[in-house]
Amino acid sequence: MQDKKVLICVGRQLGAGGREIGKLLADEFGAKYYDREILNMAAKESGYSEKFFEQNDERKGFFRSLLNIQTPHFNGGSLYKSNFSQESLFQFQSDAIRKAAEQSSCVFLGRCADYVLRDFPNVVNVFITASMRTRIDRILEYQSVTPQQAKRIILHAEGQRASYYNFFTGKKWGAAECYDLCIDSSILGYEGSAKIIASFIRKKLS
Repeated sequence: MQDKKVLICVGRQLGAGGREIGKLLADEFGAKYYDREILNMAAKESGYSEKFFEQNDERKGFFRSLLNIQTPHFNGGSLYKSNFSQESLFQFQSDAIRKAAEQSSCVFLGRCADYVLRDFPNVVNVFITASMRTRIDRILEYQSVTPQQAKRIILHAEGQRASYYNFFTGKKWGAAECYDLCIDSSILGYEGSAKIIASFIRKKLS
């Protein structure tokens, strides 16, 4: 395993600890960790302002009113400059994911990386879930909202993620058959979940 490149794609429910578990896995396998870093890479490659990628991040339909128009935030030199659309932004983001995956072991958080890297070797796709109570408590840790508001935040964000993922992949976000492993982080915690996932990855790729 030490000399084998590993690509780990982490899907996650909001508040389930996908970011924390992803970073633990990156440390475990000596891999680079990519979350919002992909947005910056895609912006640099495309010449578009990074804010477009941020506003479009795992959201379907944000640019519906901007399809196929020129934009003052385009810096020139792009194959897609005459087709400013959510699809072109997805393409740029996908290109950034593939470029990173070609260079080293990586952990990718969300952004349809499992679909983008479907033809790459040594890819492991995992999905992190947790109980609604656990996820609500996590939202309450860093936002001044009521439990009812926290639940609405979760459902809204996950609706956007699901719509985006389903549209671009043709699969169903969060469905067990779309991943190699699904795990409930509220049972074993972040470190315990990461250890189980790491063990699974080693067995799958051995």
